[in-house]
Amino acid sequence: MTVTPPLQHAQIDWDEQGRPHSRHYDDVYFAVNEGIDETRHVFLGQTRLAERFTAMAPEACMVIGETGFGTGMNFYCAWQLFAQHAHADARLHYVSVEKFPLARDDLARAISLWPELAAYSQPLLAQYVAVHPGYQQFTFDGGRVTLTLLIGDVLEQLPELDAQVDVWFLDGFAPAKNPDMWTPALFAQLARLSHPGTVLGTFTTTGWVRRSLVEAGFAMKKVPGIGKKWEVMSGVYVGPTPAPTAPWYTRPPAGDGPRQAVVVGAGLAGSCTAASLARRGWQVTVLERHGSAAQEASGNPQGVLYLKLSAHGTALSRMILAGFGYTRRQLEHLQRGEDWDACGVLQLAFDDKEAARQGKLVQAFGPGLVHALTQEQAQATAGITLPAGGLFYPEGGWVHPPALCRQQLEHPNIRLVTHQEVLSLHKVAGRWQAWAGDQMLADAPVMILASAAEVKRFEPCAGLPLKRIRGQVTRLPATPQSRSLGTVVCAQGYVAPARCGEHTLGASFDFHSTDLTPTAAEHEGNLALLEEISPDLSHRLGAAGFDAQALEGRVAFRCTSPDYLPIVGPLADDHAFAQAYAALARDARQVPQVACPWLEGLYVNSGHGSRGLITAPLSAELVAAWVCGEPLPVPRTVAEACHPNRFALRRLIRGK
Repeated sequence: MTVTPPLQHAQIDWDEQGRPHSRHYDDVYFAVNEGIDETRHVFLGQTRLAERFTAMAPEACMVIGETGFGTGMNFYCAWQLFAQHAHADARLHYVSVEKFPLARDDLARAISLWPELAAYSQPLLAQYVAVHPGYQQFTFDGGRVTLTLLIGDVLEQLPELDAQVDVWFLDGFAPAKNPDMWTPALFAQLARLSHPGTVLGTFTTTGWVRRSLVEAGFAMKKVPGIGKKWEVMSGVYVGPTPAPTAPWYTRPPAGDGPRQAVVVGAGLAGSCTAASLARRGWQVTVLERHGSAAQEASGNPQGVLYLKLSAHGTALSRMILAGFGYTRRQLEHLQRGEDWDACGVLQLAFDDKEAARQGKLVQAFGPGLVHALTQEQAQATAGITLPAGGLFYPEGGWVHPPALCRQQLEHPNIRLVTHQEVLSLHKVAGRWQAWAGDQMLADAPVMILASAAEVKRFEPCAGLPLKRIRGQVTRLPATPQSRSLGTVVCAQGYVAPARCGEHTLGASFDFHSTDLTPTAAEHEGNLALLEEISPDLSHRLGAAGFDAQALEGRVAFRCTSPDYLPIVGPLADDHAFAQAYAALARDARQVPQVACPWLEGLYVNSGHGSRGLITAPLSAELVAAWVCGEPLPVPRTVAEACHPNRFALRRLIRGK
């Protein structure tokens, strides 16, 4: 397991000219009065980026990789050049690694030095929230520009990147100041992520750096520099094509048909998947069996942005950390107070085991993500009397999921078709067809199944081990006394601050019932959870006087997998898969070089359980990256851990 180190922000001093200076590396981020000129000469000019942008075909995507995001100067300049020269339908995906990201106030101060770049720097500042270790994705200009920040050590982050990079900006502090980065291991990763023709620009002309890049497969040359820098280097990758990954995780071939897709299901997974494709220029039809979007698990009045993390850096924990940041940035588009609120989430240390778990999390993650509160501090934060202290997630809060679904579906490239229940799938002439009995509802070259556990009704998903877990929430009318609740409070259940005059309380777990009717018994169970969370809040709400038969509530089904990870990615033919990789049943260490029998154009996004608000939006970006051949928004091992093929592999290896 990969242990995620706590986030460390850059330690900045500011010189008399207002430039940031790194204490850690004892070096400046850019030269006096020449920062933008240096970027344009060394990185944009030496890679002929303006020509490359001009030559891009409509709907093409250029991938730029960078070592050392720093203040973001190279990103802003590259985006500006892209906006000036690329076709309106082309896209830019910028991937950058940064071990010590700037704190938000320092970033704001740095970018104020370049008012001419404000159109490109201010959008990042506006979304610069919930930036934590690992993969953090940002979307700009209606989806035309994507930034994926890899927060952490470059030699830990780049080996996990699944991408094909067209242009490298080899930046970062000078080799003499930052020798841990400029290593043969780094250059090998640059080669792995490149293709013949990938170009590279860098400030440094250090001899051993040039020789190491040549050994890695880059043809390098020195070129005239700028200002006090007499020479810089540029290069092109001429080495071999990198070795493929295991065939069952290798990307399916990208289709060359029209950019059209059908999404089955208009809950959180479906609406976000439709939006991720629509932002990339796809025409998307969403088929929903109910009369409107978000009618099942995504229809609850309040869901919680709660991070159930592991101190051991599991795939699930890394997925949650990346997904949390992505969702928080998406929520900035919604109405705060009505659609969502960043009021924080307090997890009570309700017993010794939970207190021990929380202690490990405090050590594993930085205080910007989570920190411990004493009982007194917790009560001051929550505004009510509590039985214990606990963990506080200051960037968490609650969300009205239907609002997020509606916002995602508002894109002009999306057509929502309601009252249409898909019963079967067929593929004819390279197009997936969705049928209801003898009526074809829609067809497209790409189809994504995002209807929770209902995906199992379709043969390609029949073998996925999804299960439904019934959950009931209780809606309690707010009182003047209960409105003092200032944060979400969780123990075995949760209660949220009032929204539209009501608190949401829940949620029950029932592994057996399939009934959608709320029951008085589960309302009583939820009220018991409330009493455990805070007898004071229970009293403020007048819970003792409630008639459980008369309470309002809602039932929905969580859809979860055995390992609690979502199931996201391309689907393969189950029977052909078992035949193709039968050798794994005899020796799991083998990697048979047999092409995976993909059901080309068919994908799934399901199994989000009670974490859908955090994992579904990022999983939608993961599906879109699979479909469009873009850099994956999560580490490769996390994408593999979420891949539908993991279950077929386990069945083969375990002989079941």
